[in-house]
Amino acid sequence: FSDENGKMNRNVIDAGGDVLAISQFTLLADCRKGRRPAFTDAAPPERAKKLYEHFVSELRKTGLSVPCGIFAADMAVSLTNDGPVTIILEL
Repeated sequence: FSDENGKMNRNVIDAGGDVLAISQFTLLADCRKGRRPAFTDAAPPERAKKLYEHFVSELRKTGLSVPCGIFAADMAVSLTNDGPVTIILEL
């Protein structure tokens, strides 16, 4: 988030924001071999749920408000993407 000089130097806590945590297994779809996505590198559901819950727990430890979706549920999420960048985090 932008600081007083317009530089991206602030984090979500500094900006007074929240984090909406929605699990979405399709984020790990591999489409390098054509149009049909492969999910072979996705964690099994039991492991994925534990990872998701750990992620939410760690965010909440910072004092952030973290509303969540329902793991493995079919949800319709609507948002307005307001910003100049998209950041992909890889571990």
